[in-house]
Amino acid sequence: MYLCNKNVQGLDVCRGQTSQPTVKGLTLEQRKMMTSQYECYMKMMTDPPFEGEGVFCNRTWDGWGCWGDTPAETVKEINCPDYFPDFDTSLQASKTCMRDGSWYRHPESNRSWSNYTICNANTRQHQKRHLRLLYITLAGYGLSLIALVISLGIFFYFKSLSCPRITIHKNLFFAFILNSILWIIWFTVVVPDNQLLKQNPVSCRVLHVLTQYALGCNYFWMLCEGIYLHTLIVVAVFSEKGSLLWYYLLGWGFPAIPTIIYTVVRSIYADDKECWINASTKLLYVNQGPIIAALLVNLFFLLNILRVLITKLRATNTPETNSYRKAVRATLILVPLLGVQFVVVPFRPTDGTTAEVIYDYASTVLMNYQGLFVALIYCFFNGEVMDVL
Repeated sequence: MYLCNKNVQGLDVCRGQTSQPTVKGLTLEQRKMMTSQYECYMKMMTDPPFEGEGVFCNRTWDGWGCWGDTPAETVKEINCPDYFPDFDTSLQASKTCMRDGSWYRHPESNRSWSNYTICNANTRQHQKRHLRLLYITLAGYGLSLIALVISLGIFFYFKSLSCPRITIHKNLFFAFILNSILWIIWFTVVVPDNQLLKQNPVSCRVLHVLTQYALGCNYFWMLCEGIYLHTLIVVAVFSEKGSLLWYYLLGWGFPAIPTIIYTVVRSIYADDKECWINASTKLLYVNQGPIIAALLVNLFFLLNILRVLITKLRATNTPETNSYRKAVRATLILVPLLGVQFVVVPFRPTDGTTAEVIYDYASTVLMNYQGLFVALIYCFFNGEVMDVL
């Protein structure tokens, strides 16, 4: 595909105009072009005549760039302009001066042509990579959804697996299922639809808010897993009696508080555009702060449980003790696995490096396959489940 440019009309410097015009009602890109055109014409009038020998191509403005006098059979290069967000100004566009002193004409249009295709080459590569990352993301949520639904089916079908700990597993799975469904809708319906983003309906902002709520539920139900094991092993010493009401309030109820605060603050004080798709806003920490706190508290509980298992229950070798050891081991694996994204996100490598590419793929897998990891560790690799299958 060729990027062709058209001559821009409107500046009559030959009639003695010496001040830069101001034009209202133009886009930022058009203003930048007109400014560059004005500066180019001023430069062409003030630069000395071509001092080289032989045939040369005359200085010209091609609609996007300013090209000086260029010797025949020479390729002239200038920095890519900054008119468009996908243009990399560190790269260089080129224009070829032919042997007869005329600028190269494109064979399809038979018009003077400058090669700006390199200017968004990096952007095209980024777009291809982002498309691959999108496919990986959707595959992750899809596989997670399938694995979680199968896991729930197993837990509900086999009555022998019914106990408070499995009930917490079920709610954790429901949270991840909700999260997967909402993000699949977001990435397939909202993100690719530029028209929808421009219209910015309330429905797409509500969907964004629901994704934030579901994300919080994931981590607070993981916290419920840690609290339950801590209560069971450290406090009650294997007594599984007790109400799960507080766990329901923590897992499903508490994430609504930061989500509501985030929604109110963002709707009043921050941008209200493009379905709130901008992920760079610091307001997301209103949601992510409690999530990070939940991960740290969970890690503390699990380390304390590990201490008790090692120091006090080392000699105990009953099936029940072994079962709880495995449950603690599974949760201890999941907490860092689910929390690693909040550790590595602030340390994103420099753009355009190999490290950045590795980071993008690794973080995509870690973030979007979490439901699959949870299903594998809590269900498919669970010894109790294996015994009943």
